[in-house]
Amino acid sequence: MGALSTLEQAMEHGWEALWARVLCREPVELLEALRRECDSHVVVCSESRVVVPNAYDVELADFAYDELVRRGSSVGQALTDSLARHGERQGYEWAGPLTVHISRSDQVPNGRYRVTSGAMPHVSAEGFQQAIR
Repeated sequence: MGALSTLEQAMEHGWEALWARVLCREPVELLEALRRECDSHVVVCSESRVVVPNAYDVELADFAYDELVRRGSSVGQALTDSLARHGERQGYEWAGPLTVHISRSDQVPNGRYRVTSGAMPHVSAEGFQQAIR
């Protein structure tokens, strides 16, 4: 298990370095904001079941969003993976499939980003096909 943890930490460090280059800021701040959002919406259902939201929205200021698009990075997936590892370490159960959606916003209160979350219900493939018809 030690080698696996070391590999996981190395991968997280790589993503943090990418964020530092993309946003010219400490990426840990945004990752920590996602983790705080997750941790602050914990619902304890039983001693062995702790549920957290599964849909996270990251709104970026124009300049940060433009930089991500320009570089063509898959940052949403990287954030989703990082949040999934956090949830696993904490023993959380997601309210459904975990997603992190990144969008542009000119109304971000701190001028950089805003993180929100909620429970997005799981939609089966059958339910999706029925909704289309």
